[in-house]
Amino acid sequence: MPKKTLQRQIIISFLKQFLFWLVIFNILRVIFSFYNINFLKGVTFIEYIGVFWHSLPLDISAICYIMGLPFIILIIQSFYQTRWIEILNKIYVFIVLFLVIFIAIAESGVYGEWKTKLHYKALMYLINPKEIIGTAQTWQLIVFAIALPVQQILFYLLYLKVFYKKIQATTKNHLFSFLFIILMPGLLFLGLRGGAKQIPINQSQSYYSHHEILNNISVNSLWNLGRSIIDNYNLIHKNPYEYFKLSEACEEVDKMFNVASDSIIKILNTNRPNIVFFILEGWSADLIESLGGEKGITPFFHELEHDGVLFTNIYSSGTRSQEGMAAIFSGFPAQTITTITSQPEKYNKLPSLNKSIKQEGYFSSFYFGGQLIYGNIKSYMMYNNFDRIIEEEDLPSNLPRGKLGVHDEYTFPYFLKEINRQKPPFITCIFTLSTHSPYDCNMPENFTWPEFEKKYVNAAFYADNCLKNFFILAKKQPWYENTLFVLISDHSHSSYRNHSYYSPDYHKIVLMFCGDVIKEEYKGTIISKTGSQTDLAKTLLTQLAIPSDSFSWSKNLLNPASNEFAFYAFNNGFGFVRKGAEICYDANLEKTVLLKIDSVSVYTESELLKQAKSYMQCSFQQYMDF
Repeated sequence: MPKKTLQRQIIISFLKQFLFWLVIFNILRVIFSFYNINFLKGVTFIEYIGVFWHSLPLDISAICYIMGLPFIILIIQSFYQTRWIEILNKIYVFIVLFLVIFIAIAESGVYGEWKTKLHYKALMYLINPKEIIGTAQTWQLIVFAIALPVQQILFYLLYLKVFYKKIQATTKNHLFSFLFIILMPGLLFLGLRGGAKQIPINQSQSYYSHHEILNNISVNSLWNLGRSIIDNYNLIHKNPYEYFKLSEACEEVDKMFNVASDSIIKILNTNRPNIVFFILEGWSADLIESLGGEKGITPFFHELEHDGVLFTNIYSSGTRSQEGMAAIFSGFPAQTITTITSQPEKYNKLPSLNKSIKQEGYFSSFYFGGQLIYGNIKSYMMYNNFDRIIEEEDLPSNLPRGKLGVHDEYTFPYFLKEINRQKPPFITCIFTLSTHSPYDCNMPENFTWPEFEKKYVNAAFYADNCLKNFFILAKKQPWYENTLFVLISDHSHSSYRNHSYYSPDYHKIVLMFCGDVIKEEYKGTIISKTGSQTDLAKTLLTQLAIPSDSFSWSKNLLNPASNEFAFYAFNNGFGFVRKGAEICYDANLEKTVLLKIDSVSVYTESELLKQAKSYMQCSFQQYMDF
C-alpha cells in the first residue's frame, strides 16, 4: 500500500494528540467523581452529564497550551524526520501526563477538606512534603501511591498504542508546511483564549450548575492551577481587586470602622489577668449547641459557657490555619490568592497582639503537638516574639503520636505542667490538633449519625473531652482564679452540615471568653454582634486597657457602638456579613454568587457589594504595600 502523504500524517498526528488530552481530562473527571461521590448526592444523571459538555471550552484552551511544543516538533518533521525528534515528543507527553495526573489525584484528595480546586496556595505546601504526608489519612496515601504510577503507565500506554502517530519520510509538500506554520499558531491562539471574543476565556465558561461540585469538576484542573499561578504572579505589580478609586474605597472602609462613642463593656474584674488561649483547629460553629449545632458534640464547651461570654456571630477571616493565626495575633484579614504568613518581608510590618501584651511584663509561650513549619507558622510566631515555642520535636519522645503529632490528650497535660512553671502574669497559647484530618487520635466512635464528616465530629467530641480533663486539673492550680481563657477557632470547616463553600455558615467559628476573672454579672452572657477573628485583638486589648490603635483592621466587639460586620476570604472570592444581610462575590466569575437580605437589614445589595469590594481592595492594597 502506498504511504500516506506527509501532510496527512502531520494532520492526523496533531489531531490524535489533541484528542488524547481530551480523553485523559475526561477520564480523570470520572475518577474524581467516584472518589468524591458523597458530594454528588442529589445530583441527577442528566445534570452530571452536563459536565462533559461545559468542560470543553477550558479543556480545549488547556490542550492548546499543551500542544505548543508538539506543534513545533511537527513543523520540524514536516521538513526533516529523525529519531531524536520522535523521542523528544514522547518524553514531553510523558512529563505533561505526569503533571496532569498528579494535579488530578491531589485535587481528588483535598477536595473533601478544601471544597475548591487546587490553587496557587497549595504549591506552598509542597515545600514541606512531610507535613502533607502527615495530614493525609493512611488510606489516602496508599491510594495516591498506587494511583499515580498505575494511571501514568496505563495512560501512557494508551497514548503509544492508540494516539501516537509516527511520522514517516515521504514526499514533501512545502506549500503545506508553510501553510501549517502560518495558520496553526492562529488556531491555537484562538483555542487557548476561548475564541475570537473580546473577553478571554475564564472559569465562568465552565460554570453551569447550582451544584458547586459539578462546576468544580467541569473546570479544567491544569488550566485552573495555571491561571491561579499567573494571577498570583501578576498581583506583584497590580492590585487585582481595584473596583474603585483607592481613596473612595478606603473612605468606605473607614466608615465601617468609625465608632461614634467609647461606651465599652468591661467584663473583667482585673486589667492584668493571666491569659490562656485555646486555638481550636478547624472548629466550626456547627460543633457548638448554642451556635446552632447538634446537642452533645461538645458538652463540656457547653458547660463552660455558664462561666463565660459567648460570641455567637463570629466568622473566620480565611480558610487555612496560617491565615487564622495572622487574623488572631495581628488582626489582619486573610487574602484570597496568597498568604501573608509565608512572606517574612510582609508580616514583619504587622502589629502583634503578643508583643503588645508582653510590654506589660507578661511571659509568653506557644504550644503545638504537631509541626509549626506548616504554612510558615513557626516563623510567624517567632516574629510575634513568644518567649517559648514548643512543637512536636520538643515534646517528650514517650508521648504517643499520630500522623500529625502528639494527640491532645497527651499535649494538654504537658501544657498544664508548663503553665505551672510560668511566672504570672503570662499569656500562653495551645494550638489543638485532634480535629485536623486524618483524625487518628485513639478514641471510640460516639457518633454514627452524621452523613458527612463523621470522623471530624467524633474528633471534636474527643477534643472537648480533652478540654474537660484540662480544666478539671487547672481549677486546682493557684493561678486559675486570676486567668482569662480565650477559646477561638483558627478557621472553620464544612462540617456535617456540608455547607456551600461560599456561604457564611461554612466560615462561622467559635469564640468565647471564660474564667473566674469574668465579672459575675457577665457570666453566661451572649454577645450576638457580628464580627471576625480580626476583632479579637482590639476586643482583648481594650479589656486589658492596652493601646490597640495599630490594629486598624480590628474592632471592639464589646463596644455597643461599633459596627456589626465580618469579612471572609476564600480562593479568589470573598464574603461579607452584616446584621440581617449576607453577600458573597466570586472574583473569578466577577459576579455575586450569594445574596441574602432580611427585613431587619438597612442595606441594599449595591451598598453591601460596595462595602465588601472596598474592604477587599483596601486590605489587599495594604498587603501589597507591605
